[in-house]
Amino acid sequence: MSFLARPAVAVFAAKAMQRLQALANRRATGRGSTAFWLARLPEYTCATRELTVPTSFGPARAVLYLPADTEGALPPPVHVNFHGGGYVMPQIELDDSLCRCIAAVAGVAVLNVDYVVAPQHPFPAPPRQAYEIVTWAAEHGSEHGWDGGRLSVGGQSAGGGLAAAVARQALEQGGPSIALQVLHYPPLDLATGARDKRAAIARPMLRPWMADVFDSAYVPDPKQRADRLVSPAHPSDTADLKGIAPAFVVTAEYDLLKAEGVAYADRLRTAGSLVGHHDIVGVDHGYDTQDEDKAREVYPLIAEQVRRVFDKGAV
Repeated sequence: MSFLARPAVAVFAAKAMQRLQALANRRATGRGSTAFWLARLPEYTCATRELTVPTSFGPARAVLYLPADTEGALPPPVHVNFHGGGYVMPQIELDDSLCRCIAAVAGVAVLNVDYVVAPQHPFPAPPRQAYEIVTWAAEHGSEHGWDGGRLSVGGQSAGGGLAAAVARQALEQGGPSIALQVLHYPPLDLATGARDKRAAIARPMLRPWMADVFDSAYVPDPKQRADRLVSPAHPSDTADLKGIAPAFVVTAEYDLLKAEGVAYADRLRTAGSLVGHHDIVGVDHGYDTQDEDKAREVYPLIAEQVRRVFDKGAV
């Protein structure tokens, strides 16, 4: 075990990273500030407002994005988005441009959720709360302007892992009905250590020390990392996934996590629940936070998948 993988050390490091992020967010301008993330991809516009979602883990802040020209129309479907950050970084603003794109292109309401993170709330709190939030979205749409009976979930990086965990809980508990799960470069196998994973390039963005901090802060007990809500792509999870929500899986060619994304896509295909798998050539994990041109290329593909599933359901 590396020094950073020791739970006490990982907790200290994770909290230090959170403090540094909070300082960056408070900057008025510049990369990493809240203003920087909110200004990206300005061509996608929609109305926004904040909501508070009650959960057994405490109230969850969420930003609601509403598509334009919905006045007098039927309530739109809702897409619940979970941000990335290794289950540790509370960085809801990073997904603002993606949420605006999905709302504008797919014509759906998007709920961008500020869920609980480790080490303050280690596993299983984040996936359990995420499931409660999606259940709430399914049941309370009429109060807030969306149709909770037409619902999808998604997320980037750790948020994709949470979206997969929500779909799994919905399968096991008989609902809510999820029309689509969007898994965008997700971590789906924490049971396999980062040093045992291989990327297509020598120095991928995700480094072993990051996994030591994030994994040990999120799931301190290594034995729990094979849990199906953490590692559905690990070979130890052999449950029948027939009936799980249809999935659109997006992987990045150079990502250290690509193999587990591909493995899970194959598993979903076997279960009859893979809508599509798109591998983005020439990019690494978190590519969209660095490359706006690539974000402009991929975000509409994701939004189109969301639009398509609800258009199909309306036929």
